[in-house]
Amino acid sequence: MASGTSRDVLGRGLWVLGRAIREQPRIFAVAVSGSVLFGLLVIASAYVVGAVVGDVVVPAVERGEVAGGALALAATALFGISVLRVVGIFGRRLGAGYMQYRLQAAYRRRVTRRYLDLPLAWHHRNSTGTLLSNANSDVEAAWYPIAPLPFAVGTLVMLVGAVASLFFTDWALALVGLAVFPALFALNVVYSRRMAPRQARAQRLRAEVSGIAHESFDGALVVKTMGREAQETARFASRAGDLRDALISVGRLRGVFDPMLETLPSLGTLAVLVVGAIRLRQGAISVTELVSVAFLFTVLAFPVRAIGWVLAELPRSVAGWDRVRRVLDSTGEMPYGTTTLDPATREPATLAFDDVHFAYEPAEAHLPGAQVLGAVTFTVPAGKTVALVGPTGAGKSTIASLAVRLVDPGAGRVTLDGVDVRELTAASLAGTVALVAQVPFVFDDTVRANIALDREGVGDDEVWAALRLAEADGFVAALPDGLDTMVGERGTSLSGGQRQRLTLARALAGRPRLLVLDDATSAVDPRVEAAILAGLRAPADGGAPASILVVAYRRATIALADEVIYVEQGRVVARGTHTELLTTVPGYADLVTAYEQAEQEREQNRTYDEVTPLPSGLEVDR
Repeated sequence: MASGTSRDVLGRGLWVLGRAIREQPRIFAVAVSGSVLFGLLVIASAYVVGAVVGDVVVPAVERGEVAGGALALAATALFGISVLRVVGIFGRRLGAGYMQYRLQAAYRRRVTRRYLDLPLAWHHRNSTGTLLSNANSDVEAAWYPIAPLPFAVGTLVMLVGAVASLFFTDWALALVGLAVFPALFALNVVYSRRMAPRQARAQRLRAEVSGIAHESFDGALVVKTMGREAQETARFASRAGDLRDALISVGRLRGVFDPMLETLPSLGTLAVLVVGAIRLRQGAISVTELVSVAFLFTVLAFPVRAIGWVLAELPRSVAGWDRVRRVLDSTGEMPYGTTTLDPATREPATLAFDDVHFAYEPAEAHLPGAQVLGAVTFTVPAGKTVALVGPTGAGKSTIASLAVRLVDPGAGRVTLDGVDVRELTAASLAGTVALVAQVPFVFDDTVRANIALDREGVGDDEVWAALRLAEADGFVAALPDGLDTMVGERGTSLSGGQRQRLTLARALAGRPRLLVLDDATSAVDPRVEAAILAGLRAPADGGAPASILVVAYRRATIALADEVIYVEQGRVVARGTHTELLTTVPGYADLVTAYEQAEQEREQNRTYDEVTPLPSGLEVDR
């Protein structure tokens, strides 16, 4: 793989640069125009300097006096060329920088948009660290050569002009140029081929280091409570060491080639002086021409390096582009339809599962997928509450995900008001149904921003109404700044129950016609949970109640449902009221009893902790 990359890195890298030019042709034209202007003026300045030395300085030395008019004319010419060179440099740098940052911003948006289009199954196969690297360092790497690219293109024009002027001046000096310039290009090609596998490995390790760091930070609670700090530090240090070694390998190769690339132009200047001195003695050239050519080789040394900069960054660019393209070319997105449900109606929606089958995609394409659901059929009637009950792994969360179309069924249909959810527009689906997940996610923002989410028509009145319905208005009003209180990353300043009620209020603020609760109140006190569910069934503001599909465990929650769907191993095995299933389905009765006993034990332990005094001298921060 590495050798293959080294062989075709130049062609692939040039293709990436060509794509950049096609996407930003006008900005590139401005940058290249400035670079070409600069390059042509470099050639002009060499011949002006030669003329000043040969026609002004040497005669002045021979006569012992300086001609004021000639000196003023030479100074004016040099000043004018310098001003125009500044204009060229400004245009080149401004255009190149604007082009590079514009491309990086555009592709960060494309990658992020692609993340949102791809299904959850794709995200499950890719670590968060890798996704962060794709959107950040990989995008930067892909377009890193854009900064020196206009300079390099201008330099190529300058080299063509320089060789032409050398032939116009003297064929022997032109041969020196023809020997030096191709040697520089060949050396850069060899350099880029050797650099390709090193840059690819370094880019991959950057993603791995980012992934381990993110995983350690995200799992800080587990790491600390399980005493795994040393092991996680060692794991991160190992990968960071690999990245260090990869970058040292890149630096070592640069250390070998950079002096060679710097030396070649200097050797060219030395060769010009030697050959030029011989040709001057032969009378083939003048002092003016010799000085011009020698100065030209001297000033060409820096611009020629621009070609080397581009070629040196091509391996990193190709590595970054390959990783970005892997995201952009990924398939499996779930396109939305064109059907809309009546946005004016606020009546509860009807949810129906019709012979639904579902299997999660395997981690590897050649492996079979794990069947999760089979022939699931049930209905949540408009305005009713249906509880979904079953043992761990029965498929309850998968059913919840299908209801809000986070995933699509492999067979069968999921419908809202008789319309297949796959046929609905994104706006219609989002305006009809809302999911409150098991694990509440809170943004590092204010309470108001977390609930409103900048949605049209969700002002403070709607926010407070949603908070009251979620039994969260009391603790929010008690916060230091009320709705303007910053809740911290992932809501770290709130308790688990408060975070759950906040995310519930977020869903309710949009007034969904169907509410899907995936064990969304597990951290809430049972009495508060009962009040929330009662409020959802009969809103205090007199509005129409939403249809509710709730993944439930507590007996009190299940008892509030109009119907209970009992699932085992991905299939609906029983349905009816809570009382009916208790007497007719032993598995259901055992499961609910086990949940109730576990809940009672937690309550007793919590009560014991609250009333039992601590030994003298010990305090607990409650």
